[in-house]
Amino acid sequence: MMIIRPIQANDYEALYQCAVESGVGFTSLPVNEQLLHKKIDQSIQSFASQVEKPGPESYLFVMQDTHSDEVVGTSGIQAAVGLDDAFYHYHMGKVVHASRELDIYNPIDILTCCNDYTGVSEICTLFLREQARKSYNGRFLSKFRFLFIAEHAQRFSERVIAEMRGVSDENGNSPFWQWLEEHFFSLDFPTVDYLTGIGQKGFIAELMPKYPIYVSLLSKEAQAVIGKVHEKTRPALQLLHSEGFSCRGYVDIFDAGPTVEAHVQHIRTAQASQKLAVKIGHPEHAEVKIIINTHVADFRGVAVPALVEGEHLIISQAAATALKVQDGDMVRFAPIKL
Repeated sequence: MMIIRPIQANDYEALYQCAVESGVGFTSLPVNEQLLHKKIDQSIQSFASQVEKPGPESYLFVMQDTHSDEVVGTSGIQAAVGLDDAFYHYHMGKVVHASRELDIYNPIDILTCCNDYTGVSEICTLFLREQARKSYNGRFLSKFRFLFIAEHAQRFSERVIAEMRGVSDENGNSPFWQWLEEHFFSLDFPTVDYLTGIGQKGFIAELMPKYPIYVSLLSKEAQAVIGKVHEKTRPALQLLHSEGFSCRGYVDIFDAGPTVEAHVQHIRTAQASQKLAVKIGHPEHAEVKIIINTHVADFRGVAVPALVEGEHLIISQAAATALKVQDGDMVRFAPIKL
């Protein structure tokens, strides 16, 4: 059985391995011992805190295989982005160059740097190790967060975003960044990605183009990847689209990958979720559901067969033990497939 729980201090080695395997372009998991320890400490403090409204809290979860006790994945939620450091995006817009006298009308695509997402919640840091990429593990590791947000709504914004990894090659070279590097930054993409991941973002404001960028002036290679995702990110994007997320023209300032967003009330898994009291039984042939307990610091989530029976959710004893619940305790759940 796979269990999702809050990260702990002794999960550092597993998180470091995830960071190594995630590769260049996965900004939220830099291979940096100090920063990874800081992420773990921040998460532990966030889960232990009493919260009335979203702030700088950062919740990091791990997926653990109960048979081997091995941590096989991680995912996270940032309660409110941009409160401590500026949170940059490019927004894709248009300007029109026109002359009635000359009968010329030219709409031009532009990219404008902005901080429009300041204060919204972000789902982030989703990484599943190769050996665990089977069955519904990836879907579970992503979607349980919508139940956690729905259950603890006061901790999060009504608006949720996800930054999707943009196009880069096996060496970490980004066509979009190559143009910016040549004209403005003089830093390669892996270096920029690393600096951003460890929180050194001052260079962005210092070196970023001060005016909107005319897309037609970019290289053809850079233009072609605006709003596109890395091939390994396509399944994650498809899942978020199925949940009701959409792109409103915002892209990453480094690799031009799309940022998608949704209001919590419109996220399908959150909409479909229910709260019922647990009843321990034998639902082995029932449909698989994502189930979470209602705790924060002692949070647990599983994806197991479960059956709705009147005012109860029938789950196995093994599932109840994993969730740390007993007969009569409340849980929140939703189908793993909608």
